[in-house]
Amino acid sequence: MKNSAADRLTALEKALIFELTGDLEIIPEPFFPLADRLGVSQRQVLGLARRLKKDGTIRRFGATLRHRNSGFEANAMAVWQVPLERIEEVGRAMAAFREVTHCYQRPPQADWPYNLYTMIHGPTEDHCRQVAQKIAQAVGVEQFRLLFSLQELKKTTMRYFFHG
Repeated sequence: MKNSAADRLTALEKALIFELTGDLEIIPEPFFPLADRLGVSQRQVLGLARRLKKDGTIRRFGATLRHRNSGFEANAMAVWQVPLERIEEVGRAMAAFREVTHCYQRPPQADWPYNLYTMIHGPTEDHCRQVAQKIAQAVGVEQFRLLFSLQELKKTTMRYFFHG
């Protein structure tokens, strides 16, 4: 019988993965309380997390912005039609704007020509429109649309290795 990848993880590794799929406190050292709960040092937590990321056990580590809790009342998904040969250059430039929290490429579809997506946050919808115009001018891309959120749905993350 073949062992699964999860069977090869130590109890500490599983506990760390469980902790990393939860919320981190917004404090100067957010991994310190996590390390304390695991009974190891913060240095050990960070080293183990780096190793698990490097070996592919953890594919990515990200953050979810709950924009309304952060003081932003409006957000828009800006969808851009960018020539493929400029996608890396334009994507990097767009991601550098402080109002942009997400920037990623998706293949265009027959009835949907947009291939680059950015999430823009701001205090008002008009502010988001102004930011999109500023981005468009900065990168020289004219073909885009803004899709505004009507409501914020509950955001959840996969949780692994539940323990009590």
